Amino acid sequence: MSVYRQLLVREKENNFIKVAVIGAGQMGFGLISQITRIPGMGVGGICDVNKENAERARDFYQSQEKRSIQTIVSADYTEVIQSDHVDVVVDATGVPEVGANIALEALRSKKHLVLLNVEVDITIGSAMHSLFHSAGLVYTGSAGDEPAAIVELYDFAKAMGLEVVVAGKGKNNPLIPTANPDTCAAEAKQKHMSAHMLAAFQDGTKTMAEMNLLSNAIGLTPDKVGMHGVDANLDNVAGQLNVKEKGGILDNLGVVEYVNGLAPGVFVIVKSELEPVDEELRYLLKVDQSHGDHYTLYRPYHLGSLETPISIANAVINHDTSIHPLGAPISETVAVTKKEIKAGERLDGIGGYCVRGVLETHQEMKQNGHIPIGLISGNVVAKKDIKQGQFLTEDDVELDPSTTVWKLRSLQDHLFPTN
Repeated sequence: MSVYRQLLVREKENNFIKVAVIGAGQMGFGLISQITRIPGMGVGGICDVNKENAERARDFYQSQEKRSIQTIVSADYTEVIQSDHVDVVVDATGVPEVGANIALEALRSKKHLVLLNVEVDITIGSAMHSLFHSAGLVYTGSAGDEPAAIVELYDFAKAMGLEVVVAGKGKNNPLIPTANPDTCAAEAKQKHMSAHMLAAFQDGTKTMAEMNLLSNAIGLTPDKVGMHGVDANLDNVAGQLNVKEKGGILDNLGVVEYVNGLAPGVFVIVKSELEPVDEELRYLLKVDQSHGDHYTLYRPYHLGSLETPISIANAVINHDTSIHPLGAPISETVAVTKKEIKAGERLDGIGGYCVRGVLETHQEMKQNGHIPIGLISGNVVAKKDIKQGQFLTEDDVELDPSTTVWKLRSLQDHLFPTN
């Protein structure tokens, strides 16, 4: 039975999935609004650090909700998560430290967790998935985010017996490595979004984090630090994202990658060593004999938080995930300076003025002593002058061990030790 039909049954039985949404910004508000149209599901709680945002979302929700569903509102996430009106928690904050606290409280309160917070997932996801699974709870990324949309294509291809040689996304914004909230302010205002969020898009951190999450979920790795980020379209992307000896740019196949020119879509590039299957792919995808033996499967959209109810329903009804880590971290998004940092200067985190994220393998991070960008949280202070464009190590900065994300990352390192 499809998720939609399962939800119809719950609607008929008046057995609603009660959802808490933590973070009533752009994504959270959109999700809360959409749930008014989802059968068998209702909003049981809304939390935002700015209670007025939560109340605005609650008021709109209640103005559209025709069913009798009680919704609590608070600026305190613990009050909402612990509520009897909540079965499942959605983290729509995008902040690693906040996400770490939400995850810990959801676990303690025995509530499933759906993440619209890629940033915390790439920092402590291996540990949290393991702990939630051990507790009989679901820990999952959200359908509609690019990583989960790519996993759908990846699983689709693998279920047909095809080999996936590249998996990736189109980048929505031009890469501006030094972007910060000031340089983004005017555009962010025009788009009705946070300047910090737009800065994280433009400086590449969001793309790196998304492909990090994908890597940890399917086992493919970046071909090089930061990936290639080629300009391509549907006609030539399979040729460009091939190995060098076949005219492409890659040193290896089996990689995650982003492409300028395919946004807002996601893709996998597949092949088959079986000649009859290759011929069938060529025929069905309507390519001529000049086309190589790699083929692009493409989904031209991802619908963000509007798809999150699918993950919510699957978590509660089917105890299933949309995307989760395979186990130990496979890739990492590490901190690189956007500007010169002076000794004694406090560093801000994702989407700020000081650092951006760059993707590399977990092994490369360990070998070089680099710092996951999610740990640039709390009171992080430079020990010495640091040049622009430098990969940070703990020789450069003093991390904040009082933060929850630092503590949970330390637990993850203990649970998944690497050489």
